[in-house]
Amino acid sequence: MSKDKVSRYFTELSSKQIAQISNLERLYNDWNIKINVVSRKDIEQIYLRHVLHSMCIAKFISFKANSNVIDVGTGGGFPGIPLAILFPEVNFTLVDSIGKKLKVVEEVVAGLNLTNVKTICSRAEDLTVGQFDFVVSRAVAYMPTFVHWTRHLISKKNKHAISNGILYLKGGDLQEELSTYPKSQIYNLIDWIPEKEFETKKLVYLPF
Repeated sequence: MSKDKVSRYFTELSSKQIAQISNLERLYNDWNIKINVVSRKDIEQIYLRHVLHSMCIAKFISFKANSNVIDVGTGGGFPGIPLAILFPEVNFTLVDSIGKKLKVVEEVVAGLNLTNVKTICSRAEDLTVGQFDFVVSRAVAYMPTFVHWTRHLISKKNKHAISNGILYLKGGDLQEELSTYPKSQIYNLIDWIPEKEFETKKLVYLPF
């Protein structure tokens, strides 16, 4: 998939955002040679498997200006970097416990001239309580484990029409791991972006 399909599904992108998205493939190709954070197969499909997948969160919510969003277990910068491109007035904190991955994230952020992203090398459970409106992530752990790691990060003060909480991109059968969270809501990504890659993939919204 080319970057052009991103514009098809997100039609209100500015010329600056389109340029930033266009630069993602080159930046990740350059840095992935030095520090491998994305598989070679995935690099070839970066716009489908990483960029569009991350941006599906924006089909569910439009973060308000000056919101604070934390991406836990960001790896190579997903979903945080694509979301930071979409929401330039939102503050994104990208967290991972592996420093070499954050090195790539920092270089990509610099290459895109993103001014709304900061990185922290840490485990989520060691971070300060109650700073963030939303926690975003892509399937880094079993849901109860992830909630245990991140719940304390969520602010009790709401800025949005929906409650603060977790926005979790995950695939497969989620019935068992969400059984203790009756408030959780599941959305099929293919309803927003009708690509075969997203047939089994979902967004879980867990309000607090």
